[in-house]
Amino acid sequence: MGGCYTLVKVRRALLGVGLGIAAFGAGVALLPAAAPTAFAADDAPPPATSEQCLGCHGAEGMEKTLADGATLQLQVPGDTFAKSVHNAIGCTGCHSDVDLAAHPPAEKTIESKRSFSLAMTQICRGCHADKFDQWETSIHAALVRNGDSAAPICTDCHNPHAVIKDAATQINQVPCQKCHSAIYTAYSGSMHAQYRRSSDKGYAPICSDCHSAHDVKPTVLGQGPQHGPEAACFGCHDGVLATHKTWLPNAALHFQVVSCPACHSPYAQRKVDLLLIDSKNSEARGTEQIGVPLFDASSHSDGKGIDAATLWNLLQTLNRAGIADKTALRGRLDVLTGPQAHQLADKTKAISDCQVCHSAGSPAFQSVTISLVGPDGRRVGYGANADVLNSATSLESVSGFYAIGGTRIKILDILLALAVLAGLGIVVGHLTLGWLFKYFGMYHPHNGGHGGRPADGGGPKAA
Repeated sequence: MGGCYTLVKVRRALLGVGLGIAAFGAGVALLPAAAPTAFAADDAPPPATSEQCLGCHGAEGMEKTLADGATLQLQVPGDTFAKSVHNAIGCTGCHSDVDLAAHPPAEKTIESKRSFSLAMTQICRGCHADKFDQWETSIHAALVRNGDSAAPICTDCHNPHAVIKDAATQINQVPCQKCHSAIYTAYSGSMHAQYRRSSDKGYAPICSDCHSAHDVKPTVLGQGPQHGPEAACFGCHDGVLATHKTWLPNAALHFQVVSCPACHSPYAQRKVDLLLIDSKNSEARGTEQIGVPLFDASSHSDGKGIDAATLWNLLQTLNRAGIADKTALRGRLDVLTGPQAHQLADKTKAISDCQVCHSAGSPAFQSVTISLVGPDGRRVGYGANADVLNSATSLESVSGFYAIGGTRIKILDILLALAVLAGLGIVVGHLTLGWLFKYFGMYHPHNGGHGGRPADGGGPKAA
């Protein structure tokens, strides 16, 4: 009822304004012909008010057919806009180009909804330059530049006519769920979401707390507490490394090569991901650096993904003579999918049984991917056979990830054990042979001094 009443008032106001303008025009027409220049400075109509705009745009059915055949909705519910933070600047705050005397225009061609939204982002930039600059460094902006028509821009996350302060921090209103519905569903069942819904339990993160609101970056590139997804975890869970050291052997190493969700999403499937990196600075290799055709051809070997021999040959090609920046593989135990990474359980349910991973035939070591970084910064994973971890040719490939007896790669354990025994055997054998030769009198000590002088000090004496 309030909305209808508002529209009635607006329409009455518009009628009054129209009658006033008509009366004013009639008066001007009766003035002497010699006086028209006296009103030249006042010919421009006053700027439109929000009430005037909503008199038409508040009505249902306001829409425009675009050049591509799509329909652009032009309705702006008055009661919704009244609650918006943009109500303070009014319609002309963003639509300053609208001239009431020529509105609506006879012709205004809009190619598509997307082109219109992209053009309007520059209006957003006028007031929100800092946020716009942050967005331009994000994965979302990179996708837009790559021509992804689904990549979010300002108006995809913020309805400009219904921006309510702090609305995006409400768990059921986060705009991320529009594109990331599977991840949002997984998050909704996590301990983070449960704690956030329970006001008496204090703070718990939502999407923007871990991924930021505007300068959203891919979270899968780095590794360890300073660079990878764990950096977000450590922002709230300070001191967890020290806590883990009280019960977890080699805790620092685990933090480097095991993601937090691998243990804290207990019902997730796990995999080993091998990321191609620059061996000098540990930066991830990109598809443009490696060459996608080369890698694609290798990834489809026998239709089963990359096998050990193919991976070894690929690395030999990438590290051929004359190549200054060598390529290596950095291994990481992670969950299988993005949604599973968000199914975080309470710490009391986290995996703490070493046998889950450190046992023969562990499922985590049966699923393997080999990854590069795409032009937009996201990781591109290629399926691989499990034998890339446990083949005799794999020692160099997984050297940054492999730990004897820990990763349960049996063939590499055996080979490394044999290599250690062979090294010890050479030392022990040499010492044993020396002792035998000496024991049986076959050892002849050196009995000549330097310079051919007898060992007993004989020979010519100095004067």
